[in-house]
Amino acid sequence: MLAAVDLFVEQGYDATTVAQIAERAGVTKSTFFRHFPDKRELLVAGQEALSQLLAAGITEAPDGASPMDAVAAGLERASSAMGPMNRELGPRLKAAVATSTELQERDALKSVGLAAAMTAALIARGVPDPVAALAGELGVLAFKRGYAEWSEGERDVNDGLAPYTLNALKELRAASASLG
Repeated sequence: MLAAVDLFVEQGYDATTVAQIAERAGVTKSTFFRHFPDKRELLVAGQEALSQLLAAGITEAPDGASPMDAVAAGLERASSAMGPMNRELGPRLKAAVATSTELQERDALKSVGLAAAMTAALIARGVPDPVAALAGELGVLAFKRGYAEWSEGERDVNDGLAPYTLNALKELRAASASLG
């Protein structure tokens, strides 16, 4: 994935071929296609696993947890699975997405999928649909804001993602309370 993202930044998404990605990654084209149906799918690699981690954290939140506390549990669970490679990928991925409308659309669809997973997990907990949808959207926003700060900030290797996403959620909760 790093090879593809670097190529997208260097020469643009449209100009980058699967053959170039495979060569940079040190694999064959057939190996590439065993993992990804096309180069567009590189951006959403790991989305299903991330959605599952977010939903599992929400599902396993203590009984009686508020919707936002359940989202916090989901964020903590998913964030704890992110490591140094995810952190290094952040700024590169942001730069690559900025170069292509198609990648921006893919990124937006990824956010929709993450929100849908959190919303469904909240509804399964008995949270009414509008509340679950709002909490899911805030969860995605908190994840994205926390991930951006974590990946673009100081490089302490022991610094995990979870405190960043949970702090972003706290800030968003305070901001939403001020909406009136």
